[in-house]
Amino acid sequence: MRAFIAVELPREAGLELISIQKDIDKLGLIKGKFTDEETFHLTLKFLGELSRSEIDAVKDRLKNIKFKPFELEIDRLGVFSEEFIRIIWVSFKSEAIFNLQKQIDEALEDLFPKEHSFMAHITIARPKFIEDKKVFLEELGKINFKREKFQVNEFSLKKSDLTPQGAKYSDIEKINGIHEISVSV
Repeated sequence: MRAFIAVELPREAGLELISIQKDIDKLGLIKGKFTDEETFHLTLKFLGELSRSEIDAVKDRLKNIKFKPFELEIDRLGVFSEEFIRIIWVSFKSEAIFNLQKQIDEALEDLFPKEHSFMAHITIARPKFIEDKKVFLEELGKINFKREKFQVNEFSLKKSDLTPQGAKYSDIEKINGIHEISVSV
């Protein structure tokens, strides 16, 4: 099965991404596909096709990762490769997300190659055609959005089923952060 590790977005953050998508669409400068709200996620590591035994090994290792819940904040709007724009993304700000991704890499280092240039982002659109790249990039830079903040309490090992309607994601395993418990005497 095709698997990856990701952080889910809460509804409020998803709504902000939808608002950004609508602002991009209103520009009327691109033709392409916008990411469906149901599939918004921040990929921490793509694993690829795995057997049942490989999935079990990954689950066992991920369960040993300890992290405190942390806050993520929507940070920037941008594109990969201004010359050949194929992905429009929203990035997130938080040192903790990089630390979590590094822990995942270390836990799985003898099973998968480490990420060399992890960027905490979500793909919000995949343009097929852009009317005028220069104008589009200028207008993209003018889009205002709320720097929505949200708490990350868990991450998930997910599977991806490819269907004619697009990819469908479902959880294989959820890994929760450590919540400190204070005891008053």
